[in-house]
Amino acid sequence: MDRKLLDLLVCPTTRQPLAMLDSRSLKSLNEAIARGGVLRGDGSQQTEPLREALVTRDRAQVYRVDDGIPVLLAEEAIASRQVEGFPSA
Repeated sequence: MDRKLLDLLVCPTTRQPLAMLDSRSLKSLNEAIARGGVLRGDGSQQTEPLREALVTRDRAQVYRVDDGIPVLLAEEAIASRQVEGFPSA
């Protein structure tokens, strides 16, 4: 993802800056998705693993990136508290 674009992006609900999710956290999230039970903000289940994602500064919300395009919709956000062992900052 373009660094200039990343510097402009914020969480749509909290207005916190976003950063790329590191590989360790992405792996943890994808393992939880594979086990089932990871829900998006709208209550629907996240069934597909993520290739890239953005995370809020407090690491509470994760937003997927599809083909280089951030999906910054509150109803599509994944709360990291659902993921047991999600790495903290």
